[in-house]
Amino acid sequence: MYSLIKPILFKFDPEQVHYFVTKNLKRFNHAPGGGAISRALWDVADTRLIKEVFGLKFKNPVGLAAGFDKNGEYISEMANLGFGFIEVGTVTPLPQPGNDKPRMFRLPADEALINRMGFNNKGVDMAAERIAAYRRTQPEVQKGVMIGGNIGKNKNTPNEDAVSDYIKCFDRLFDVVDYFVVNVSSPNTPGLRALQDKKPLTEILSTLQKRNNKDGVRKPLLLKIAPDLTDEQLNDIIDIVAETKIDGIIATNTTISRDGLVSPQKVVKETGGLSGKPLTRRSTEVIRYLAEKSNHAFPIIGAGGIHSAEDAIDKLNAGASLVQLYTGFIYEGPSLIGRINKKVLSV
Repeated sequence: MYSLIKPILFKFDPEQVHYFVTKNLKRFNHAPGGGAISRALWDVADTRLIKEVFGLKFKNPVGLAAGFDKNGEYISEMANLGFGFIEVGTVTPLPQPGNDKPRMFRLPADEALINRMGFNNKGVDMAAERIAAYRRTQPEVQKGVMIGGNIGKNKNTPNEDAVSDYIKCFDRLFDVVDYFVVNVSSPNTPGLRALQDKKPLTEILSTLQKRNNKDGVRKPLLLKIAPDLTDEQLNDIIDIVAETKIDGIIATNTTISRDGLVSPQKVVKETGGLSGKPLTRRSTEVIRYLAEKSNHAFPIIGAGGIHSAEDAIDKLNAGASLVQLYTGFIYEGPSLIGRINKKVLSV
């Protein structure tokens, strides 16, 4: 079904298509029987898929990566498509419009996207309220779907004050999310990636860990890293995880590399983070490096270039405990979620 409408959707601006599709998906799920039809078409419900990672039980190992549902508006709809976990964000303390449009570009010849969205979101208060509302009305069939909070800093917050933005987001979302992801690896906020350096990153993570206890409850804290890190920088990441005792890594975010692309130079030259198939190999390499060098000391969520069930299995075999989709979901449609889960059951 998706293969029939995809050529039509791809004729229009990708950001406009995103809002068109998600709004109509919400309408469909709100119609009588819509959610049940969606689950019947896409969801693979099997207790053998349950994965326990950093103390949480995920109904299956396939999640929706941050960036798709920035404000917690489509959690129920994504759960009905069969995702085992949904990562909301990236959210910032204050609402911000993001970068100027156009800011998302398709590269069909490479099965990729370039985006420079710039953490456009309605602010952490709005996200917290929407997640809380979902928690109050969550259907029984969606129990076990975990919700992550991906947190960042506002564009106008200088790096020396960045930790305060992460604290604000962390505190506001603490009661409504199941786990946290610190995003310092997006290439679309000026200077953000400098926070991946060992000293500022250790400060941010250590500060959040000190706050990570509310009435005896703590939430898993993860770090999302760029695929462009050198081996030396990846070694630093392993050291930081050990020092700060965070719970895991998401590998990887988008890349600033443009190596090997065959799309027209006009679009290849657009600034922003590249995602999709060109990232498949590198993200898997990063997963394998972290897993082997750390002696599997911490869980890894694999993301980047998953366009098939085989891509997901490669990441799991490389050392990932869970996987996340974004660009592959856009190119392949919701059937990809079920195909991956069925493959997991068969291997």
